[in-house]
Amino acid sequence: MESDDQVMTNGVLSPLKAHFTAGGGLNVHNPSDGTLIATIRTYEAGDLERFIEEADASRPDWSRRTAQDRADVLRRWHGLVLHHIDQLAEIVTLESGKPLAEGRAEIRYGAAFIEWFAEEGKRAYGEVIPSHHSDKRIVTLRQPVGTCAAITPWNFPVAMITRKVAPALAAGCAMVVKPAEATPLSALFLQDLAYQAGVPEGLFRVAPCTDPAMAGRVFCTHPLVRKLSFTGSTRVGKLLMAQAAHQITRLSLELGGNAPFLVFDDADLDTAVEGVMAAKFRNAGQTCVSANRILVQDNIHDAFVEKLAARVARVRLGDGRSEGTQMGPLIDRAAAARVSGLVQQAAESGASIRCGGTAEGAFLAPTIVTDVAPDMAIIQSEIFGPVVPVVRFADEAEAIRLANDTPFGLAAYMFARDIGRVWRVMEALECGMVAVNDGALSTEVAPFGGIKQSGLGREGSKHGLAEYLDIKYGLLGALGT
Repeated sequence: MESDDQVMTNGVLSPLKAHFTAGGGLNVHNPSDGTLIATIRTYEAGDLERFIEEADASRPDWSRRTAQDRADVLRRWHGLVLHHIDQLAEIVTLESGKPLAEGRAEIRYGAAFIEWFAEEGKRAYGEVIPSHHSDKRIVTLRQPVGTCAAITPWNFPVAMITRKVAPALAAGCAMVVKPAEATPLSALFLQDLAYQAGVPEGLFRVAPCTDPAMAGRVFCTHPLVRKLSFTGSTRVGKLLMAQAAHQITRLSLELGGNAPFLVFDDADLDTAVEGVMAAKFRNAGQTCVSANRILVQDNIHDAFVEKLAARVARVRLGDGRSEGTQMGPLIDRAAAARVSGLVQQAAESGASIRCGGTAEGAFLAPTIVTDVAPDMAIIQSEIFGPVVPVVRFADEAEAIRLANDTPFGLAAYMFARDIGRVWRVMEALECGMVAVNDGALSTEVAPFGGIKQSGLGREGSKHGLAEYLDIKYGLLGALGT
């Protein structure tokens, strides 16, 4: 007789059985206990090339449809995603480990991009530009880039797909997606719901692969791929950028981060603590905008650490499917071992472990490390785990210097009440996004993206749609009487 967990798992995954294979595919495991969830069909280079060709063949009919027609399809997709929110959230929890509450929040967040771009696609406006000559007129048109590809990460397996696919489809493009090897199930479910909504099957395709390097090469070098969107590490982003140079393939790159979290002496400490909880411990710290370096002004340092330690002690760690779990495991045992190793290395270099720090399987308890020096690896690396390294600073100038002392520039957080300080520091921080007195900055209505080695381009907002549109300039001459 099957266990309750097996019955639940089989019921949740039953709509995906068409994608399963008996062997020779991609094994998907639950990070909480390492159990095998499913084995799914995978695709090779020839398959990806065929999918790209099919997408490009489907694209002209889709791009000729009105923006309203495309919006109607996207809105149906949005409705289906929300209708299946509980099932999708359970799949996300099974394959990524995040708590069910976070899984549901991700589905709502991911669905919001579909709704946003369904509407924003109707506002891909051109221009009439005052002419340089009386019998000539100048206009611009916004036209779809063409057939696109995307490579998405495992930490937000739904939202990272919808915020790339939705603007592409809204603009009139086609899209082929390689999802992360750890989390292909939710991606396939999204694809199937899109088909139910009326997205042509050739136009949008999810293609799980066991060789991500191969997929990257195909996407960067295939002559029909006009744009690639990638979310992942800076190291891989650099490789893709070099490969894309051959075709001058348009790129959107959302890469690594090393977000500073600045707490000034005029901050409300309780608000700042809750900001850390939101910016650091969501998805067990496995987010690109996770607060990576907590910079606290000298005269409030000890009080802040005390309050944070008391708050962290209340976090309930466990299997994401269990009631009351507030933080799940890291994506796998190797990730937990790597993060724990950074903590131990810091301790050997003179830092103090206030709480946590050791891994058990894929689980790592929330960890606070104090007496951290700015040159330690735990500060210089993207942690991608539930670890809070705290660094003291003396004044505003030092805070800015420490915050900007990184090749990355994705997100930053600051807590202060002096409006002059807020504006000065916000403008001085070298990053693409700054949250003031708030630990959550991601929303479909704002442009998400970084500068420096954190990438190129923006996702969300009207700027996210523009990434999938070309500007065509038209000169109309001989208009005189």
